[in-house]
Amino acid sequence: MTDLARRGGRPADRAREHPLESDADEADRPAAAVVAVKRLFAAETGSFFVILGTTLFLVVLGLVMVLSSSSVEAFIASGQTSFFGSFVRQGIYAAIGIPLMLIVSRVPVWFWKRWSWHILGATLVLQLLVFTPLGIEVGGNRNWIDLGSFTAQPSEAVKLALAIWLGMILAVKRDLLDDWRHLAIPLVPVVLVAVGLVVAGGDLGTTMVMLLLVFGAVWFAGIKLRYLMIPIALLAVVIPLIAFGSVSRNDRIAAWMAGCTDDSAYQGICWQSLHGTWALASGGLFGVGLGNSKAKWSWLPEADNDFIFAVLGEELGLIGGVVVLALFVVLAIAFIKIIRKTGDPFVRVVTGAVAAWIVGQALINVAVVLGLLPVLGVPLPLISAGGSALIVTLVAIGVVLSFTRHPEEPAPSPRVARQRVGSLR
Repeated sequence: MTDLARRGGRPADRAREHPLESDADEADRPAAAVVAVKRLFAAETGSFFVILGTTLFLVVLGLVMVLSSSSVEAFIASGQTSFFGSFVRQGIYAAIGIPLMLIVSRVPVWFWKRWSWHILGATLVLQLLVFTPLGIEVGGNRNWIDLGSFTAQPSEAVKLALAIWLGMILAVKRDLLDDWRHLAIPLVPVVLVAVGLVVAGGDLGTTMVMLLLVFGAVWFAGIKLRYLMIPIALLAVVIPLIAFGSVSRNDRIAAWMAGCTDDSAYQGICWQSLHGTWALASGGLFGVGLGNSKAKWSWLPEADNDFIFAVLGEELGLIGGVVVLALFVVLAIAFIKIIRKTGDPFVRVVTGAVAAWIVGQALINVAVVLGLLPVLGVPLPLISAGGSALIVTLVAIGVVLSFTRHPEEPAPSPRVARQRVGSLR
């Protein structure tokens, strides 16, 4: 008997003899495709969909507000030919960042652990480029590189790389954090290099956000509070020195502390903050209506970037501003939910660092617009115009989303942890 006969004849003959089996096979193929698609968007917890939905809502709201706040300036810059210059650029950045976020959300946790050193090293090299002829100065800060058709801010990538690296190093040393020497090496030197490169460029706002990120990482790593007292005391001394190290920052801080009561400051250093306050005040409870802002008519500098919350408050009112703040609170709650449920210290530290970064930066931006802080040049995450900030923030959220997709890895024994620490020395 031939093999064909042994298998029951030709496929066509088998289909005629067993029509139900053949139809079942055909019916299973679409079902398998549906299962594959479901797996693509499947998540282990509801936190995935909460974070994803909130993020996409903020990005869409940001696109609408960028269009509204930048239309007048874009019309002037284009020679009165188009209102959509800034909006189109922001739309391109969103079209790049959202797919990257979804792709990154598929990356396994072990990848971030294994490549954390390489990612941090690459971003620090990019940050060094700001001190080469490629570097340009924007608003008194040398924190950008000019790549011809577009500019980029490497410090945004440094934030993400630092969060991932902190997660790796603190997870490896989790059983040795009671010893301050293991906490200091290599944590302190690496953080000093990363933050120092940003400080050297004069970007105080990004420096504050990075310090918040580091604090969030070590806090969720479970480091004892007494070990944080010395760094906090040093920062209390160093940050004022950095802040007053620049003439422009010194003037902004002095005007903020004085309350912008000087008439001469109105036409100069206080112009932006005062018009931001007036924009918020004119919005009232319900706002003047989308697109009807008066501040965006060349009255408010950086209306689509650092002070976009002022235009949002003017057009959407107090209700719109509260909704935005509530969305960031939802993000924070979802991040904390992941932190509480995970047993992987790497996931806990990285998620805590990203939460401190994104939510902390949002609070700093709103505080600046409200006049609670001096002007620091910090954009509102996911909403303000800016390609580097939007794309990297979306990728950072994608990293957190990847933690909700993959099962936790078993924690190594203390002996294995000590061996890993020894290999880092």
